[in-house]
Amino acid sequence: MLWSLSKRFQFAADRIIPESFVFCIILTLIAFALGLAVHGGGPLVLIDGWYKGLWSMIAFAFQMSFMVVTCAAAAKAPTVARGLAAVARMAKTPAMAYVVLLVFGVASSLINWAFSTILTPILAMYLSRNVKGLHFPFMIAAGYSMMILGQTWCPSASIYALSASPGHFLAGKIGVITQDVSVYNPVNTILFFGTFFLILLLCIFTRPPQDEVIEYQGDITSGASDVEEDKEQTIAGFMNRSRALMWIIGLTGLILIVRSFLQKGILPSLNFNFVIFMFLTLNCFLYSSPSKFLGAYRDSMRSATDVMIQFPFYGGIMGMMTASGLDKAISNMLATVGSADSFYTLSFLSAALLNLFIPSQGGQWIVQGGILTDAAQQLGAHIPYVMNAFVAGDEVTNLLQPLYLIPALALVGMKLKEAWGICAFLCVFWLGFMSIGFYVLPKIFLP
Repeated sequence: MLWSLSKRFQFAADRIIPESFVFCIILTLIAFALGLAVHGGGPLVLIDGWYKGLWSMIAFAFQMSFMVVTCAAAAKAPTVARGLAAVARMAKTPAMAYVVLLVFGVASSLINWAFSTILTPILAMYLSRNVKGLHFPFMIAAGYSMMILGQTWCPSASIYALSASPGHFLAGKIGVITQDVSVYNPVNTILFFGTFFLILLLCIFTRPPQDEVIEYQGDITSGASDVEEDKEQTIAGFMNRSRALMWIIGLTGLILIVRSFLQKGILPSLNFNFVIFMFLTLNCFLYSSPSKFLGAYRDSMRSATDVMIQFPFYGGIMGMMTASGLDKAISNMLATVGSADSFYTLSFLSAALLNLFIPSQGGQWIVQGGILTDAAQQLGAHIPYVMNAFVAGDEVTNLLQPLYLIPALALVGMKLKEAWGICAFLCVFWLGFMSIGFYVLPKIFLP
């Protein structure tokens, strides 16, 4: 029954969902049309906003591209391949394969979302090679959903870390809210574990017939690990093969990593750049010479193409939303309706809707945070639960908004439409479960 239902979403995806770049262009046109309806300043204002937004994402686009290339190179190294293969061998049945994948996905996301985004689909490849009969697009969608879910209970998620910092931009309204209150409260914790088990059960019980199973067909062992070394017996050849040069850079990186862990702690150190740097340092030890190191990066470079092109376009959408006032119009429409009881669910749904156009939690909170907190205080709603609802809503429609799925798809060589239908299938259950949860649970835990 569940497979038949999921096929309805995939049927639509096969016929409606284009390449991820075309999906991005369509969202741009929708944002432009809606912006014109809201803003009276004419199309040039929106075009200027799009242009400014386009370049606001350049640094992030490079970060994501470099992350994809660096993590892909690390994953194809023989040592890492053996480690992931060992984890994959823990699973002997399809059900156990999903348990291993989802636990790894959500645990790695709690460490860092970028780490989870890259390594979870790679583990899915090893599991698919080890356990026959696994529907690979479902595994990619399920693993990606765990990266998203982990961020709802992650102390380093953008608004949780921001709200715990003195002097943040809403400090005058809500004060400083530390993660023990904002993240680890009973409502957020119950919804986190409840959603995890919901997705796990959906993965186990959504069973395609044998003739409809799409197994992973790629060669996971090919690529960077097969790079040949420079064998010339010259000074240049000797330097190209020098393990010492790689160790010098690697040990320097290791010193910086250890120092940061000792000074700041492990979790506070794991910002986006630091995670990329950790993989870069790891690669200095995984590849025994500069020629092998560079060859590994060249081989992985193609995986970053979609990321490099599309991220700036999503920045353009954000720019148009801000220039037209469409972001605030949507927030106001949903945030000022209802009572204190329904406000958490409305906050969740409004964040889910706006995330389709502003796929950046920090950027969206800047737009929506003041509106939600003002309305919450007027209605007497509990601010930490409003924050939980916002984060959950911001994350859930990442299953529909493909921005952060692109790196995973690039690594495994899949098209958006192959996984989007299953992501939408999971999103419907997730939306329903959390909508009910944010309506019912605050009544239980608030006096």
